[in-house]
Amino acid sequence: EHSVMAIAGAAGPSIEMARLLRVQFEHYQKIEGEPLELEGKANTLSGMIRQNLPAAMQGLVVLPIFAGYDRRRRIGRVWKYEITGARFEEQEYDSVGSGSIFAKESLKKRWKAGANRDEVLSMAVEALTDAADEDRATGGIDVLRGIYPTMKLCTARGIEDVPDTEIAGVYQRLLGSRR
Repeated sequence: EHSVMAIAGAAGPSIEMARLLRVQFEHYQKIEGEPLELEGKANTLSGMIRQNLPAAMQGLVVLPIFAGYDRRRRIGRVWKYEITGARFEEQEYDSVGSGSIFAKESLKKRWKAGANRDEVLSMAVEALTDAADEDRATGGIDVLRGIYPTMKLCTARGIEDVPDTEIAGVYQRLLGSRR
């Protein structure tokens, strides 16, 4: 309810890892009577990535970003992982995938701590657009086909899906500013 994962790499193992992670979190909550702390969730994912190392050595790499709202500390947190399962907590933002260097550079220019919803969505859409402009493997927004990224906001209230109509509006404003 208060954590999300973005993936880069082999889709099949990544999706399966996300499903197993959810089941483990739900199982923990049923057994303990309360949800696993965010730090514990990040550690659990680290172990799953480590277990995937033999498959990763055969090309089925899973590189996620894990983020969430830490209800105990009352802050948002984000971790990146490497192929061996090592995890590194980032202080502000991160990106993953073949276009991540371009997305991260875009975020670096626009990052603003304490940004409101519109600013956050604008930063994310611009970072994705910049990455898609420079990297063929990064899927961008396709207005003609109605293809938009899956975007979620994670706050103290929980996870919220951002509707495509809102993403489309942010993207249109971005295009307008670039004209």
